[in-house]
Amino acid sequence: MTTHRTTRRRALALMALVPLAAALAACGDDSDSSSSGGSDSSGGSGVADELRLGYFANVTHAAALIGVDQGLFADELGDTKLSTQVFNAGPDVVEAVFGGALDIAYIGPSPAINAYGQSDGDAVRIISGAASGGAQLVVRDGIDSPEDLQGTTLATPQLGNTQDVALRTWLTDEGLENSIEGGGDVTIAPTANADTLGLFQSGDLDGAWLPEPWASRLVLEAGAHVLVDERDLWDDGQFVTTNIIVRTEFLEQYPDTVAAFLRGHVAAVQLAESDPDAAKAAVNAGLEDAGSSALDAEVLDRAWSNLSVTWDPLASTLEESAQHSFDAGTTPELVDIEGIYDLRPLNAVLSDLDQEPVSAGGLGED
Repeated sequence: MTTHRTTRRRALALMALVPLAAALAACGDDSDSSSSGGSDSSGGSGVADELRLGYFANVTHAAALIGVDQGLFADELGDTKLSTQVFNAGPDVVEAVFGGALDIAYIGPSPAINAYGQSDGDAVRIISGAASGGAQLVVRDGIDSPEDLQGTTLATPQLGNTQDVALRTWLTDEGLENSIEGGGDVTIAPTANADTLGLFQSGDLDGAWLPEPWASRLVLEAGAHVLVDERDLWDDGQFVTTNIIVRTEFLEQYPDTVAAFLRGHVAAVQLAESDPDAAKAAVNAGLEDAGSSALDAEVLDRAWSNLSVTWDPLASTLEESAQHSFDAGTTPELVDIEGIYDLRPLNAVLSDLDQEPVSAGGLGED
């Protein structure tokens, strides 16, 4: 967050949040390339037999939901089989990528940074943006200022996910102690999004920092109100909420498949921009296909108004996200993210469509 105040204290750099050292071995194991079903292990044709895609049943992953529901990925992939898996939060996606079970995934900035840092920059590359905005701290009646949060319990989707890091950073900036081990002025309870609504309604949670549509559901279905809209903490209200990452090995072996996927992604973003009503209908259908429930029109409209669907990775905001992960104690050291982007395939697609290229901001190839 490019905050309008300076951080008053730094959270302790504690143990790494996502203990994936064991999974890293699988990431570096040549045997996991065969699990992707690639048609040519030497990368000769650049086309894989199968692409395994991960994403969340969230409106912040609208491009993924639209692309799957409307067949935009499948149309571009042709004979390459598309397999999908739905997740709750980014750290679980990182485990799947490190274990060789996913090839491409929609994911928040903090887990993407963790994956890059824990693999010494080898395991993944960010190949596109997907969403900006769409995250809020929503709370119960009686909480109207940071001071009112003393002694409360707040939820985030998962320890170390993007909203978890955002909440911990903001609390620390406001002088409220918190710890990844629990306790402090505010207790943070990592909770699956699907459970947060009921726990808030029962009074077991005082609030939550959530991505859409969950923030809107708490406001419209459970009487919560917004204490912090994360857009207000960033210059111009723009910050990366969702990226697309690819296993580096998959990108190197199957560039044609990656390019085909990105054509589908760009088509999904264009639909979101040109026909919001059709896009929202596709999101709702995609949520149902992903095992979630379709959203009421009021919830979906509110959620949609709080975010932007985009292919721009907003690279200038990622470096600050890396600082926040360190400040929040979810990474043991500040991750050097130079080289994390490879936007060349995306910019090639955009060039073919006469669209402006996007920038890696000096943090990789563009």
